[in-house]
This record gives sequence, C-alpha cells and structure tokens, in this order.
Amino acid sequence: MPRVLISDSLSARAVEIFKGRGVETDVITGMKPEELIACIGEYDGLAVRSATKVTADVLEAAENLKVIGRAGIGVDNIDVDGASGRGIVVMNAPFGNSITTAEHAIAMMFALARQIPLANQSTQSGQWEKSRFMGVELTGKTLGIVGCGNIGSIVAERTLGLKMKVIASDPYLTPEHATEIGVEKVELDELFSRAEIITLHTPSTDSTRGILNAENFAKMRDGVMVVNCARGELVVEADMKTAIESGKVAGFAVDVFPHEPPNKYSLFGMEQVIATPHLGAATTEAQEKVALQIAEQMSDYLNAGAVVNALNMPSVTAEDAPRLKPYMTLGGQIGGLAGQVIESGISTVTIEYEGHAAEINTRPVTACLLEGLLSPLLSGVNMINAPILARDRSIDVSEVRHERDGEYQTLIRLTVETENRSRTVAGTLFGGDKPRIVEINGIKLEAELGENMLYVVNKDRPGFIGRLGTTLGDAGVNIATFQLGRVSPGSDALALIQIDGQLTDHVLDQLCSLPDVVQAKALSF
Repeated sequence: MPRVLISDSLSARAVEIFKGRGVETDVITGMKPEELIACIGEYDGLAVRSATKVTADVLEAAENLKVIGRAGIGVDNIDVDGASGRGIVVMNAPFGNSITTAEHAIAMMFALARQIPLANQSTQSGQWEKSRFMGVELTGKTLGIVGCGNIGSIVAERTLGLKMKVIASDPYLTPEHATEIGVEKVELDELFSRAEIITLHTPSTDSTRGILNAENFAKMRDGVMVVNCARGELVVEADMKTAIESGKVAGFAVDVFPHEPPNKYSLFGMEQVIATPHLGAATTEAQEKVALQIAEQMSDYLNAGAVVNALNMPSVTAEDAPRLKPYMTLGGQIGGLAGQVIESGISTVTIEYEGHAAEINTRPVTACLLEGLLSPLLSGVNMINAPILARDRSIDVSEVRHERDGEYQTLIRLTVETENRSRTVAGTLFGGDKPRIVEINGIKLEAELGENMLYVVNKDRPGFIGRLGTTLGDAGVNIATFQLGRVSPGSDALALIQIDGQLTDHVLDQLCSLPDVVQAKALSF
C-alpha cells in the first residue's frame, strides 16, 4: 500500500480521499527540517502547502519518494530541479484557487481606489474625514494585466464586467485568445505607459523577477495604482518605495512578499500601501478545492501511474494511462535497444509516430523512449529527468507525426545520429498491447523482447547460424526465441535472440570472435 505524508494543514477530506483510494496517510504538521528529514524516507508521497520547505537535504533523505504534491499553485518551497534529478514527480493544483486569487486582486483594486483600509481605521477611531478619502471610480479606467494566464484571464473577465478597459501583456497570450476574452494584447512597455491600474499575475522567472523596477516605473503614468497578488520577487522594494514617495505610484496593494512572513519590509507604515498576509488563496472554498485536487492527483499517480498538473513530467490522465501504458513500454524497449548497441556519442534523436501512435499523447512515450536510450549511457536516468539530461548534453530531440497509412496500424520509429553513423529502431503493438520490434537499421524482423537478449550483426554467409548456435549450446545457453533478418543475400544480417539467463563475458568474447561477426551485444530489458 502506498504511503503519503501530509506535512502542512490540509482539509480533512483530503485524508479521506487518500484512504478511500488505498493510500495510507499520516498527518504530521509543524515539523522542523531535521524532523522531516528523519522521517521522509518512509514515504512514497509528500503533500505540502507553502510552509514545508522541500530542500535538497530533504530530497537526499527521501529514498522512496515518488511524488510531491503542492496544494496550490506556487512551488517556490520545492526544489523542483532536485526532485526531477531523483525521478520524483512534482505536482501542483493550479486551478483550485484561481477564482479566489482573482477576486482578491479585484478586492485590492477597490480598496486602493476608495482608500477603504485608511477610511475604516479613521472612522473607527472616532473621526469623520469624508473630504480626506476622496476616491476614484474603476469604471472607465484602463487596467493593465501583466500575465494573462488562468488567474489573469479571470481578472480580465470580472473587470470587463466593471466596464474597465483591459489591456494585457503576456508572451503566451495568442491574439485569438485575447479576442476571445475581450482584452487588447500589447507589449509590456505600452502597458506601462497606458495603464492607470496595473495588476501582476505572472510567475517569478528569470525574465519577470524585478519587473517592477525604477526603469519601468519611469515609463508609467503619474498616479498609477499597482496590485501584486502574484509573487513578491516581481517588485523591487526600494524602487517601489521611491515611486510612491515621488507620487509616480499613488497606491500599492500587496499580498505577497519576497520572504514570508516579512520580518522587515520598508513599505510598511506608508499610507499609500495596503498589505495582506498572502490571502490570495485563503478562502474556505479554495483550500477545500486544492486539497481535494492534490489528493486525487497523488492517489491516481501512486495507484495507476496517472500524471496530472506535473511541473516536471508530461501529463497522463487516469483515463489515458491504460491506453498509453503499452506505448510507453514499447517506447522504453525501442530506446533501450538503441541505447545498448550504440557505441559513440549521440547528437540527434528523431522519434516518428505513425498510424494510431500519431493520435495519442506522445510526450510521455517520448520520455520513456529517452529514458531507455540514455540509461545505458548515464546513471540515475528516469522518464522524468531524461528529457532534461538530453537537453543538458545538447542532444537535439524532435518528434514527427505522420498521418499516412503505413505497413502497420501503429508504428514508432527512432532514428539516432551518433558521431559515427545513423541507427534506427522501429516497433509496433500486436493485438493492441503487445510490443514488438519490427525493424533495426533498415532490416525487417519481428521480435518480442525478453529479459535477456543477444544482439548479433553479421555478414550473411552460409554456416553462420550453425556456428552461432553451437557456440551458445557449448556454453550451456538455452535459446528461447530466434529472430533473423537481412538487407539482401550476402549483405548485413541481424539476429535478435532471447536467451535463458545472462551471458558471461567469456561467452560474449567467443561470439565476437566468430567469423563474419560485425557486432555482438548482450542486452537486458
């Protein structure tokens, strides 16, 4: 039975989901880092919110960990690269708190526009300062949304209902989607120059970190209002303080901070600043949604291999998993065969999908194929880190889908360019789910791969098969299956032989020394 640790406060219903799906669950919150390190090795899954820090030290101790689930969007508290390197899937729940976060951003806009926090404080202190708190209407104002993904799109929809003019800057926002949601797509500089209110809804990346800085404040209108319910690192604190003091920024509403809780924050105490303690996702409905979502996702992965909302692995839904499993097995075998016979560095990998294979979700299949290809050459390879390892080694990987009808109803072909030559391996599924290798380097054959295989390339001359069989027989090696193919009479031939047990180095040396042998390799699957 899989075992999951919940180390942050989650809805009790999440525990019910885990247990209802056969996942043993322990809830231990408020642990110190050393306490988490001491116990994490016992678990297959770890469910967290933002309090638990999944560091390199935690991952080092997580010997059995297969999946980390973040009940929310941000994974700043998780070493995603470190998890990927260890073959641990990192999931989040990106949609459960989208509405809540969008609503909080809009609430912050209203609070800025009508100076509600200060007015509340003044009134409750016994004062009646109507003239001091003269506000502005949101209707007709130009709102600039930086980052128009899921949350940004909801903000756009709601503010268009308030009769605001909405412009958005997002490199991934297509013109078609911009038209669909009713926003005008603009470049970032234009957004800064036109917007009367700016709201941030972009992740913290190398290109967005510090995006609100002195240079960009200078491009903005005087008296602009800014809302940040995304990431604290997006705003350069000192530059924001200067912009507020100069009047460039009339008001700043902030829900997120570079370090939480913020022990020192120079903007605290300024009348133009409204601050909340990271409440963007803090509604009963949102917390319930993300907790249930992450429990379902982690359970489906541990029980069925389904991958949804993973940050470091292609998605495989619970519905797709049974259909994709034989393709993933075939991809692993194709890659594994090629990887074990290649003897020089890889420069280019091309994976072609034909027939039914061209209609499936190919990304997890490609990941399995790359895992098989790279495993004989590198240690610690899995389908999660294989694409990363290929990229880090400057291996050019491409996928091609063919709609044409071929010799087989479904076919996957791998072409690997190495320093010395090009190699190909192709495979299909017999009966819908039985992997078969049907071509190697242009040579046709139909072979089922077993645990132990012998791969032999030889010159096609009379008597060779007899010498090969005799050598194996004299060594006490039993042949289970024997598949042959050749290009043409007298040219290169190939034998793919399933054997009972592993070959010793001595027997392999004998095979390599046989006349007409070009290459002999012991393979394992």
